[in-house]
Amino acid sequence: MNTREHLNRFDVWAPHARTVTVRIEGDDHDMIPAADLPEDSPAGTAARRDGWWTLPDGADVPEGTVRYGYLLGKTFDEGTAQERSQLSEVLPDPRSRRQPQGVHDLSCTFEPSAHRWGDAAWTGRTLAGSVVYELHPGTFTPEGTLDSAVERLDHLVELGVDFVELLPVNGFNGEHNWGYDGVLWYTVDESYGGPAAYQRFVDACHQRGIGVIQDVVYNHLGPSGNYLPLFADYFKPGSSTWGDLINLDGWGSDGVRDYILDNVEMWLRDYHVDGFRLDAVHALQDHRAVHILEEIAELVERVGVETGKPLFTVAESDLNDHRMITPTTAHGLGMTGQWLDDFHHAAHVALTGETQGYYADFAALGTLDKVMRDAFYHDGTMSVFRGRHHGRPVDKQRVRPWQFVTCIQNHDQIGNRAAGDRISASLTPDQLVLGAALLLTQPFTPMLFMGEEWGASTPWQFFTAHPEPELGEAVAKGRKAEFASMGWDEDTVPDPQDPSTFTNSKLDWDELGRDDHARVLSAYRELIALRRAVPELTDPRFDTIGTDLDEDARWFVLRRATAPGSDHGVAVLLNFGAGPAQVPFPGRPDAEVLYRSGDVSLTAGSGGGGVAALPAHGAAVVRY
Repeated sequence: MNTREHLNRFDVWAPHARTVTVRIEGDDHDMIPAADLPEDSPAGTAARRDGWWTLPDGADVPEGTVRYGYLLGKTFDEGTAQERSQLSEVLPDPRSRRQPQGVHDLSCTFEPSAHRWGDAAWTGRTLAGSVVYELHPGTFTPEGTLDSAVERLDHLVELGVDFVELLPVNGFNGEHNWGYDGVLWYTVDESYGGPAAYQRFVDACHQRGIGVIQDVVYNHLGPSGNYLPLFADYFKPGSSTWGDLINLDGWGSDGVRDYILDNVEMWLRDYHVDGFRLDAVHALQDHRAVHILEEIAELVERVGVETGKPLFTVAESDLNDHRMITPTTAHGLGMTGQWLDDFHHAAHVALTGETQGYYADFAALGTLDKVMRDAFYHDGTMSVFRGRHHGRPVDKQRVRPWQFVTCIQNHDQIGNRAAGDRISASLTPDQLVLGAALLLTQPFTPMLFMGEEWGASTPWQFFTAHPEPELGEAVAKGRKAEFASMGWDEDTVPDPQDPSTFTNSKLDWDELGRDDHARVLSAYRELIALRRAVPELTDPRFDTIGTDLDEDARWFVLRRATAPGSDHGVAVLLNFGAGPAQVPFPGRPDAEVLYRSGDVSLTAGSGGGGVAALPAHGAAVVRY
């Protein structure tokens, strides 16, 4: 089903098909090539003629919601004129909006305009100055639905976050999934409540002053339920970590790019989302002069202008290349922001002391110092983990700190640990509060992972529910083998296919009122409010950032000047050590303490500044 104004109700792109039939509520209807229609007809426009099939006017189709699917006749490859195969099964619509019986079954029509939006007062929110909250709908609440998530939104309002970032919600095979095995990009999985529930969720967020970021995956499709290759050349030779390469630059790739761009526009217009997190964009192999990310960025900007809202894009990129967030007008890729893994890695090592794997590059506290000042730790430096030099320096005249989204926990960094354990499993409440102070006072855009704000004790493990026994077994064996190769005991790795792996990952909301959890939650609320109240903490300039540290004593100071070169500002004092520390700061002993964790006292220093006595794992924010 297609709801863009230049498409009819039943249209499908199948450039290799000799015949196409649509089966609607059990009745078959022959479709015709859109190229046979007059230029001025909706489905006959120039942009939609090549390879598109449409249901001709006058077809006897039931009104209202219907189930349907496509049957493709003999198909052939236009590049080689080699006959492919005779297809007889009914296939779901590549642009299906609903799959009530799963990704292998018939599609179902859905009319997005039926929802009566109540978010007219919502004018949007910029990424700059915001706090993001990442959540997985299936494990955020016991029910695992978007409607049940609405019931918890007031908690997020009290917490003070500005955006909810939803893990991918499009249709996947099985009862539950992280979301990265999606195969029907235009659907909202029925386990979450389907597309109508998604609209209700976004509406409810906006009415509470919270924006919505949707995580989308355009670099691969899941291993089960992917029928796209039967319709067109959606893939090209080659593979990435997650499977076949999306065809962004080969034969027939115009239609593939349209498939992605129309999907972006769908989320913006039909579901009112405010921004996107684009998964693993380094896996998008695109050698065209204009990269697909540029086209996405320009589309989002255009829709933002039309709707009067500050819409945006955030890329997950492993490249450490600031061109990702450089405007297209300056020959960049035009993303608004990007994830900054270097911050997570430096913060994780500072808090936990772990230095295995990719954490080896971040063993020294000085890596956190460099990240604070330069964003990328690897900006052309040697990476021991990669065995090569990595990254390039940030252009601080063009790029702003808020364009980097940072965290101390997220779905990847928790779920891709062997046991899916959060840092709360190994850190004390004092250390969790220290981590919160680090995250919520740093120069970049902070992101929390659901439950982090109260130090949730529940893990977040890698879970799947593939119905195919062979696929499920392969995933489980592959998971254990991966961690065994890194020295982990296979018995400590949960079986992704075991239903308990999924249920164990659900948040326990009863923890909020318990002593240690309540203390951590109070600290997060206080620090988010402080971030909003103290302008220096969100200053959009690199040249107001200063740092000091003592590698041996394990303390770190982040200075945020009121203006470049100013002697006034705010200092964030952090003690990562297991014992008390005397931490110098550029202020008087009577400086205003804006925040403290533990028993903090200020005295005069020998050099004319102040000294803060911080307890083990203590933190303070002072104005100087």
